[in-house]
Amino acid sequence: MSKRKVGRWAAALLATAVLSVMAAGCGGDDDEEPAGAGTTAAETSEGMPGGMPEGMLESLGEGEGEVNLIAWAGYVEDGSTDPKVDWVSDFEKQTGCQVNVKTGNTSDEMVTLMRTGQYDGVSASGDASLRLVAAGDVAPVNTDLIENYAGVFEGLKNQPHNTVDDINYGVPHGRGANLLQYRTDVVKPAPDSWSVVWDEGSPYKGKVTAYDSPIYIADAAVYLMATQPDLGIEDPYELDEKQFAAAVDLLKKQRTIIGEYWSDYTKQIAAFTGGESVVGTTWQVITNVLEGEKVPVASVLPKEGSTGWSDTWMISSKAKNPNCMYLWMNHIISPKANAAATEYFGEAPSSKEACGFTANKDHCTIFHADDEEYFDRIYYWKTPQADCGDDRGKVCKDYSEWTQAWTEIKG
Repeated sequence: MSKRKVGRWAAALLATAVLSVMAAGCGGDDDEEPAGAGTTAAETSEGMPGGMPEGMLESLGEGEGEVNLIAWAGYVEDGSTDPKVDWVSDFEKQTGCQVNVKTGNTSDEMVTLMRTGQYDGVSASGDASLRLVAAGDVAPVNTDLIENYAGVFEGLKNQPHNTVDDINYGVPHGRGANLLQYRTDVVKPAPDSWSVVWDEGSPYKGKVTAYDSPIYIADAAVYLMATQPDLGIEDPYELDEKQFAAAVDLLKKQRTIIGEYWSDYTKQIAAFTGGESVVGTTWQVITNVLEGEKVPVASVLPKEGSTGWSDTWMISSKAKNPNCMYLWMNHIISPKANAAATEYFGEAPSSKEACGFTANKDHCTIFHADDEEYFDRIYYWKTPQADCGDDRGKVCKDYSEWTQAWTEIKG
């Protein structure tokens, strides 16, 4: 996936400027850090004592003095980008852990960087998290050591992209949905289905836009789940030969009506503003920007449901600063820090109490933060694997095959 996060972050920055909802910089309070921090030496399990997974931190000790992170742009802000945007400085003062961050531009890059063993943690998207788990690059997370985990929305816990075999591998940062956006002055009647972007006879041929990433194959699968139930698709990321072929075939047909594939938010904003694109997949924050600029657009979660994202903070299995990493994971999901980070970026927070700390009091309503019925219709991105996760066995297409197919689809 290329430029997805940078685009969402930058779009969020534009949206907050246009809509005057820039989050004020704020870090966690002292009471947001674990009460037991610094009380014992860090110990990591080497076996399975008491059922504890191998590699999981058993107790929290003194911070090591620094933490080295890989993160999407906009996830770790210390005031250097904008003095008003800072949820890092207070953390450093409270814990003594200096935050060093390396910005990752793609999920593939993040996976590669994590495998060097030079970083303590990463904000992994669903198309990277399972790859990191499978390769042993990240360690199980002891959520008992993360006080603020209790305040995370239940709908974000124990998801396929952050939990494997009932073992938790991280803490959720935030979440969002991939929506259908359309020009209200052109696309009539207002669509409520993804069919408007899949119909080969679309009156909007040449002005349809789609997201430029292999993971977009899942969007085709979501539509097929609703329109071709005989295919038996139950998970859009677990596709066997027949199901995958149907999704690829649908995407190849769609290619004939696509005007532009996008991954750069500025191009989509420009295309909808100028009318070169009139309908296609988007993020809520991009709709917010366009509406703020008085472009006649609207977005909707179609009746078939949609794909979406939920990013996870994960700890390296080779972390040199595990205590500071645990302190960071606790901080980033604390109400104030999580509110600042997710509002700045443009997504729903993972912390239930964060909604009370956003600068724009409508932020959580706009992004459906506490609307579980809404998110029940979202299939969060996760890494496609050969193992289908059911009695079909290892006959599903893995991410490398998705990548190859996407190249063929685009031509």
